[in-house]
Amino acid sequence: MVKNMKNERKNEQSDNVAAIGIGAMIVFIALILVAAVAAAVIIQTAEKLQQNAQTTGEDTTDMMASKITVKSVVITNTNNLYVTFELAPGSDPVTATTIQWLITCDIGANGATDTGDFATVGTATAASDLAGSVQGTISPGETYTVELDPATCVPTANAQHTLNVQSGTGGFTYEVLNYGGGITDGEVVI
Repeated sequence: MVKNMKNERKNEQSDNVAAIGIGAMIVFIALILVAAVAAAVIIQTAEKLQQNAQTTGEDTTDMMASKITVKSVVITNTNNLYVTFELAPGSDPVTATTIQWLITCDIGANGATDTGDFATVGTATAASDLAGSVQGTISPGETYTVELDPATCVPTANAQHTLNVQSGTGGFTYEVLNYGGGITDGEVVI
């Protein structure tokens, strides 16, 4: 009987040790599962942030890359504006029809505007390279000219007008045209 009691105590101790080992294994597996779920969430969040950053970067590049840089604006024929411009470095070529211009001025209660694009064929507003050839596609690294013929916002002595140029879905250029005391041919207003 004493021998049986010893064996029973040994079995009870073995059972207790086994139960503790199984409990520890269950906790260990649970920790691994929690860590795996947390790692998956972190990886998914990092991937989403990277995609958002890449999309934002591409959108910004597109906006800035096709921006028009205005080099100078000179008065010609008393009312026309001779604009020298180029695309920003690294731009993709754009068609002249997608380059829109807008001149705003303070005439009347609400002001006035003149608009157009850089490809109006058959008039003085068609964009041309420095050799005078009319261009349908504007390429980066080259300088172009266009003659704007505002009907309402004509150059006026001691006035200030605003020239806005937008290239398709790309960048937006804002220039202030400062007319001095005289508006003679050859006056530089930018």
